[in-house]
This record gives sequence, C-alpha cells and structure tokens, in this order.
Amino acid sequence: MVLVIKWNIGRRAIQIAYSCYHHDYLARCVGVRFFSTVNEGGGGKSGKVSNKPAICTADELHSVSLNNCDWRLALWRYLPPPQAPRRNHPLLLLSGVGTNAIGYDLSPDESSSFARYMCNQGFDTWILEVRGTGLSVQESDSKNIEKSVHPAESTNVQGVSAALVNEQEPAVVSTVWDESRLMNKLTETLSRLSERVSGFVSGSQSKIVFAKLVHRMSKLLEDSFLYKQVNTIRKKLLSLLEMRENSAVVASLVGKQSKKLGEGHRSVTSSLFDLQKRLTTTMGGFQEQLLDLILKYDWDFDNYLEEDIPAAMEYIKAQTRPKDDKLLTVGHSMGGILLYARLSRCGLEGREPGLAAIVTLASSLDYSSSKSALKLLLPLADPAQVLNVPVIPLRTLVAAAYPLTSRAPYALAWLNEMISATDMMHPDQLKKLVGNSFCNIPAKLLLQLTTAFQERGLCDRSGKIFYKDHLHKSSVPVLALAGDRDQICPPEAVYETVKLIPENLVNYEVFGDTDGPHYAHYDLVGGHMAAKRLYPCIVQFLSRYDGTS
Repeated sequence: MVLVIKWNIGRRAIQIAYSCYHHDYLARCVGVRFFSTVNEGGGGKSGKVSNKPAICTADELHSVSLNNCDWRLALWRYLPPPQAPRRNHPLLLLSGVGTNAIGYDLSPDESSSFARYMCNQGFDTWILEVRGTGLSVQESDSKNIEKSVHPAESTNVQGVSAALVNEQEPAVVSTVWDESRLMNKLTETLSRLSERVSGFVSGSQSKIVFAKLVHRMSKLLEDSFLYKQVNTIRKKLLSLLEMRENSAVVASLVGKQSKKLGEGHRSVTSSLFDLQKRLTTTMGGFQEQLLDLILKYDWDFDNYLEEDIPAAMEYIKAQTRPKDDKLLTVGHSMGGILLYARLSRCGLEGREPGLAAIVTLASSLDYSSSKSALKLLLPLADPAQVLNVPVIPLRTLVAAAYPLTSRAPYALAWLNEMISATDMMHPDQLKKLVGNSFCNIPAKLLLQLTTAFQERGLCDRSGKIFYKDHLHKSSVPVLALAGDRDQICPPEAVYETVKLIPENLVNYEVFGDTDGPHYAHYDLVGGHMAAKRLYPCIVQFLSRYDGTS
C-alpha cells in the first residue's frame, strides 16, 4: 500500500523541478565544458578548473572532491589586487540553505558584491558551493549533465514554464510570467500527469494523503491570489482520483465486451493489453527515476558539517598556506549555522576548529522563541515525510512566486519583504538573486533544520547532540549581525545563540534605524547600504584577528 501511495503527482512534479533546475542553470554555461575540463595539479580530482563557465563571475573556479562520496564541490575564488593590504588568512564565505555563490556577488563592482568588496580589502576570498548547489556536481552525473548543456546552448531554454510545457520563453524572470497563463499551464500539466498515473494509485489512500497536502497548501495561500486556482486544481485532481474507484467496474465491462468481439476484433483487445504494458513500463521508469532522486538528494545538515566544510577548508589551506593553519569565515543564514555547529562540535570533541574568527549574518541555532517566517516551512515537513518526497524544489517555487510579488495585483508582495526591505536592493540585483541564486533542498536537510524550532534548538541527525549545549566551550571570536526587519531570522533569534557565547568573545549588532534604512534577510549580504555600513564593520572585526591592525 505504501508503494502505491508513493506514485502520486508530487513525484512527477519534483522530477520536473529537478530537471528544470539543472537544465536552466547549466544552460548559462555557454561554450564551456566545465565538467570535462582537466584540473591543474597532477591529474587529481581536486584543483583549479581550466575553463571557467560564464556563470562563474569569480577570478577562478576550483573543484574539490570528497573522500567518501562522488560529489565534487565548487569553490569560487576572488584574488586581491596588488594594491590591496596584505592579509595573513584566507576568507571562506558560506551561503544560506538552498542558495549558491551568486548571492555574494550580485554586481560587477563592490557596491552589491560582498565577495568583491572583501577581495579589494586584501582578503583572498573563497565561496563554497556545498553539494547540490551551483556548480557542485556528482561525478557519476558528469557525462549526462554535459550532454544536457549542449542542447541548452542552442535552444537557450530558461524558466520554469519552459521545463513544464517544452516552450521557449524569454530569459528575463520579471517578464516571462503571466499569472493566469501560468496557472492554466500548470493545471493542464498536472491534469495530464494525473491521467497518466491515476490508474496505479489507490483511490481511498491517495485521496486522504492528497487532501492533507492540499489543505496545508491552501492554509498558506488563504489570503493570496493563488487560493482560488489551487482549489480548482484540487477539484480536478480529486475527480480523477475518484474515477480510479470505478476502474474495476470499467475493467469488468471491457472484459465482457472483449469476449463478444470474437476473432475479428482481437486487435482491439490486443491494443488494450499493449496500452497496459506501456503504462506498466512507464511506471517502472518513474520508479527508477524516483530512486535516482532519493539517492541523489540523500544528505542532510550533518553531511555539510562533517564532510563538505572540512574538505573545503583543507583545500583552501593547501592553496594559501596560512602560517597558523587557520581561516577567517563569514556565514549567511545556514552558512552561519554551520559555523556555530562547527564551534560546538569541536568544543564537544576537544578539537581545534581551524578558525581564527567568524562572522555570522542572520544565523541562529534556536528559532523556537522567535516569530521567524521559516515556520511556514514546517507544514512541508510532514507531507514530505509521508509521501517520501526526496527534494523540495525551492528554485521553482521562488521563481513561480516572484512575478506575483513584483507586478499588479501584487498578491505575494509580502514575500519581497522577506528577502529585502523596501528600497534596499536594486531591482536588477533582486531579480538576479531570485532568478539565479536559489537551488533545490533535500527533504532530509529540511527535516533536520526544523529541529531548530524545537525547545533545545538544532540537533544532529541522531537527536543526541544539541549544538547549543556546547557552544560555550569555543574560544573563537564571533561577530553576530542581525537585520531589524529580518523576518526569516529576527534579531531575537540571533540573540538566542549570541547569549550562549562567552561575553569576551562575542560582538552583537543589529543593523537598521527607527526611521530607516531597514535591513531584511538578504540586505545584510547584497543590499545597497551594506557596502557603506555593514561591510566596513566586518572588515574591522576580521582585521583585528588577522594580525594586520
């Protein structure tokens, strides 16, 4: 019965979203064979990429192999100019959940590019793209992905609608979406998929699971423009599922009529059996593809913490050779959570974390007492677990929502405030952030992050280690910054973690004034005021522990 429930529309939608992300992102690597390049350094799997894709705006792109799996992580490197001050430590930047390196480099100058600003201040700056984000790739997928890039170069397919309906659309996110057209296409696509798989779904069970999932979605969209359209889709899909209940009667009638047809009409019966065989074969293909997705997105927060971060740190140290074998680090959102977790884990185990100082931007190990908008993700956790959905298509969801935030009737305009406060980010940079920065999120990662909303805060996958409990054992200096209008990680959430760090090691500051300017979640990284007020604060702090001031 569980096997039957697995095969619902959500599986195929996730499949389409995954395909959409990879084709869209890699289509931008025009004229480049990134995954087939030979790395420098004696033929090893880690090293500098000789032919950097156009999507990578850094000075260099490096690839880092992991020892215990076939992922190759991407590291974007920004080299300081000759006239910049000399620094003793390289700087590692970590991005938030489901985002790539682009969020740190939203403009060709340092006005909205934190990476370029820090580089011009003399820091050898590296941005890590953890597994599943940006240009990080599984080696087993290298050939298939490269094949996907080639047709993308000629067709230039971009946008979610292109992946759903096989149409070419303009690349600009802000003009590609028409709300009514989008909903019509989405309805038609889902209906078509429903018809293809409804015969394999148990009517009673699928209706129960589907009703629960749509109810949770409807609650989130209750006051929005999409509420009516989602209900229309729900009714169509439920009617298709109800048709399944009568399939036994239909099959019986077909069987009786087939017997009466005789030898002259055996071709009709044969066609019915051929159809059944083709559908069975198609179902087997869906099963294989879902299994591929489950295997492909089989990681959580602890995989980042225990494998990706250490591998990147060791590689950067080998390339830059700091005298004390330490790095300076900045983490935004989940990137900062990873830094806190590393300090805690090393404190618990009595190990040196290898960090000279850290800066966290809008990060916390405990959101339980705050009014974080991330609580909107909690309803997704239960259906994802029930349906065994391997990945949440964040990029597709954000791209779909963006037009409703930026054009009349502005049904989802409130989502903009979650990303950037009013007039704090140039429209072109906001469009670049939304259209290029977000990636898919493994359900396992999301489920572990939801523990940050529980009483004791974020815990490891075993549920035995709570990262808050050992943060006080760290001796690494911390600068924790928050935005006054951050709805994702409000100042009170940031302070929940700050208060656990010894006072002589932590500096805490909230950016934003009563009369403005105000700072939302991404304004701390790419807002136009960040270069004037926030970046200098970070440089001053890091310089203190770099030994240059």
